[in-house]
Amino acid sequence: MRYFLAVAEELHFGRAAARLYISQPSLSHQIRRFEDALGTPLFVRSSRRVRLTAAGRTLLEEAPAVLTALDRALANTRLAGTGSAGTIRLGYTPVSGFGTFAVLLAALQEEHPDLTVDAREIFSAEIPERLSAGELDVGLALAPHSVDGVRSEVLRREAVSALLSTGHHLAAAPKIPLAELRDETLLLFPRRLAPAYYDGIVAACQEVGFSPAVRAFEAPPVNAMLARLSTGREVGLAPTSFAEHAANLGDTLTVREVVDPQAAADLSVLWPATGASPAVAGVLATARRCAERLGWLRGPMVRPGYRAGAAGAPSATRSRPWSVPPIR
Repeated sequence: MRYFLAVAEELHFGRAAARLYISQPSLSHQIRRFEDALGTPLFVRSSRRVRLTAAGRTLLEEAPAVLTALDRALANTRLAGTGSAGTIRLGYTPVSGFGTFAVLLAALQEEHPDLTVDAREIFSAEIPERLSAGELDVGLALAPHSVDGVRSEVLRREAVSALLSTGHHLAAAPKIPLAELRDETLLLFPRRLAPAYYDGIVAACQEVGFSPAVRAFEAPPVNAMLARLSTGREVGLAPTSFAEHAANLGDTLTVREVVDPQAAADLSVLWPATGASPAVAGVLATARRCAERLGWLRGPMVRPGYRAGAAGAPSATRSRPWSVPPIR
């Protein structure tokens, strides 16, 4: 393009070649190659003068915008290479959307203002596979299963709380022992959408002597489930941040702590094991700073058998609390 612009501005191959510090034959050759690539002549040449064709005049008019766009693209490419800019495809599970994801997104906007986050709400079970397939760059999943080529670490650990109608007979109690849910119907997402979390809830119930009655709908919208809880007799079990935010949306739902035992839900951040970009590293660093600043890993100290996410959780040693490892 710069060869074309020099000749178009000078309308003289000799002066243009001198301006570019190349020989005139070399410049003529480059212009011929450029015209061949475009499939049209750009100049009318004669022994006395050089003038632009209609195509050449059009290109000269468009060239400044093209060069500006190219410069911008190159600058953005350099920024993306350092992790300061670019687009990150981030998949997050619905239960993280009301708390963790919103906080992380705000932190990313502050720390990486040139980074674009393409956020996609996806159920936990789908996130590891989409990362493995290259469809996502980062994921936030509840108790994700292991997939080759995908790394993960716990980002937030919090208690599982009961979300129920303000008119429910258990809403009067400040805390609900898990055994009190024996005769209740639990409204949960289908097991296939978060298998380890679902199994952890069932295992905790079995540990206190009952198998829960569960009602699950196929890929239900979150708002539809909240509406059902507010008008029905089911009890939802969800991470506390999600349950509290949902209850604050109106005056028909309330949150109650579940105790004896207290179960915990692990939300993990996931990323590709190989080929992760500097931008992904920047997102992970910001996520870890959020976890440290807000104490996301100082979650409930519960026995191993009651951690929501420990599929088929075994009987726990009741005298030894579960230790919370630091995020690294």
